[in-house]
Amino acid sequence: MQIADNFDYLTRFDMLNPREQEVLVNLLHKQQIDMKDAQRALEIRENHRTPLLSILGAMGFIDVNDYAETLADITHAPYVEDIANESEMTFDGDLIRQFSPAVMVRKLFCPLQHVYDFVVVMAVDPDEPGLEDAIHEVLPEMRIVYVISTEIQVKKIINTVFREKFSTKAINQLREDNPGQSAFKVITRAQKVVFLTMFALVIVGLAINFWGTARSLVVVISTLYVCGILYKLMLSVGSWFKHDTHEMKSYLKRLDDAELPIYSILVPVYKEPEVVPRLLKALSRIDYPREKLDVLLLMEEDDHETIASAKAANPPSFFRFIRVPASEPRTKPKACNYGLNFCRGEYVTIYDAEDIPESDQLRKAVAAFQTGGDDLICVQARLNYFNSHENYLTGMFTLEYTYWFDYLLPGLDRFKLPIPLGGTSNHFKLDKLIALGAWDPFNVTEDADLGIRASAQGYRVGVIDSTTYEEANKETVNWLRQRSRWIKGYMQTWLVHNRRPLQLLRQLGLKDWLSYQFFIGGTVWICLINPIMWGMFLIWILFQPAWMSNLFQGWVWNFAMFSLIVGNLSAILLNTTAALRRSRDRLLLYSITNPFYWVLHSIAAYIALYQLITKPFYWEKTNHGLTTVDPSHLLEKLA
Repeated sequence: MQIADNFDYLTRFDMLNPREQEVLVNLLHKQQIDMKDAQRALEIRENHRTPLLSILGAMGFIDVNDYAETLADITHAPYVEDIANESEMTFDGDLIRQFSPAVMVRKLFCPLQHVYDFVVVMAVDPDEPGLEDAIHEVLPEMRIVYVISTEIQVKKIINTVFREKFSTKAINQLREDNPGQSAFKVITRAQKVVFLTMFALVIVGLAINFWGTARSLVVVISTLYVCGILYKLMLSVGSWFKHDTHEMKSYLKRLDDAELPIYSILVPVYKEPEVVPRLLKALSRIDYPREKLDVLLLMEEDDHETIASAKAANPPSFFRFIRVPASEPRTKPKACNYGLNFCRGEYVTIYDAEDIPESDQLRKAVAAFQTGGDDLICVQARLNYFNSHENYLTGMFTLEYTYWFDYLLPGLDRFKLPIPLGGTSNHFKLDKLIALGAWDPFNVTEDADLGIRASAQGYRVGVIDSTTYEEANKETVNWLRQRSRWIKGYMQTWLVHNRRPLQLLRQLGLKDWLSYQFFIGGTVWICLINPIMWGMFLIWILFQPAWMSNLFQGWVWNFAMFSLIVGNLSAILLNTTAALRRSRDRLLLYSITNPFYWVLHSIAAYIALYQLITKPFYWEKTNHGLTTVDPSHLLEKLA
């Protein structure tokens, strides 16, 4: 078709290739796009240098099916919806399996049939750079006949053909490639021998010298408490001495939209239809070229209610729906592993369904990666809550997260210590994440495990100054389900990486090894031992039995009281400074009640210990969408 002269006044029109020019003119003639949107698309093309199709679909200027149909008319190629319905689509699975799924996803094509000396290939854009080379690498000197389709159709066929392979890989890859790093085996025989030996030694010691052994145990426990206190104080003080952020801010300003890479976002959702509309709204306002966003909504194939809610929301074309095959373990890391097969980005991050990230978070992550060196595999954003004042539990949860992400993790980053990742807003280099083995589907705190595994293999994890806001748990039972899962995952992580403690010591070095033991193992240990120590303290205060005088003789009593009082006062103080740092003055009084909040942690820890023994891979589902707080004001504030 001849380009009509009356479209010459579209500025920047000549930057399109001839095929794109013809498609745009046809779309205008058919009134499937208006002149204003066409001009806006050309402006974006000039600034971002991305294909016209990506821009028109991501901005919602056209229906991608209209583009595909128009492209088919221009190229005189069949359009897939004209050939057959999806259910009637015929393709050669053996032929497709000769190609790399990752290459097909990146180039958005899929071979359908091989007939004589030509191959029929479904493609979104036959002019995609490197497409013919990718086909001829597998089928040299083969003539290519193109069938035009959409990205959705291409990925559906890829998912159909590789479904079983992707599912098996998502579940078993780490367990098969590196079984020593998988939580599939809860505890090894060697660990059982060590624990039973330690228990037997304590029993023998109590039998030979009851009070001497009991006092020694109190001293050991108190020493661990004091070391834990000093360790957290060190990290907190270290976080005050920030890295110079001037260079990073300057680099952010110099980031050119045209140079930004495609960024994939994994959003695992399970039985959460009520939060999907808010999720789509939050992610649609991210400050990143929309045509360079690759958002994958990961939904279990039998979660019909959430799938229906996602479809009803009618998201822009940069949202893709990936249906994860129903299989055990039914965990978030398994879904994320499955979703990695469909990522097109150079970088990838995870957001939970209720997340509201600050709009420039992806840009900050890109800047951190581009300035952070080759060994930087991941950066963790800070997490906080938008419903902190809803009730006591949400207030305490907010204080805890504020201290954790504003003090502890930046402290770890400052001292270059291993960082156990949070469950969301961790950003990865995609190729390095895949090489690392991705997530362990049998570990229910998969990101903490991944952070330690990355450090053990010589990678570095950093922290970026950006916050993602979530919905804090407002119901006690729901909170206990979530917290018990987290603590169970910490137990799994500690056991996994202590299967060969000396090897881990050599890999990490003494400083990092001790940090790991205190941060992962120490967190679990304190939660489990707290009720015993509190119980003995209460017995002494209320009844002062004579036998406790034998247990807490002289300096042992002073040492135990020091760890108890100073430990709790330190926790209160640190929570107070965390509240002040975020200007959450209304939560200052909550920090005084921190010991009561830790009672809930101990309850959750014993639930976790029980589940570690009885059902180690069970994913305790946390219900979201319970808050009565409308986050709309936050969305406006962060816009």
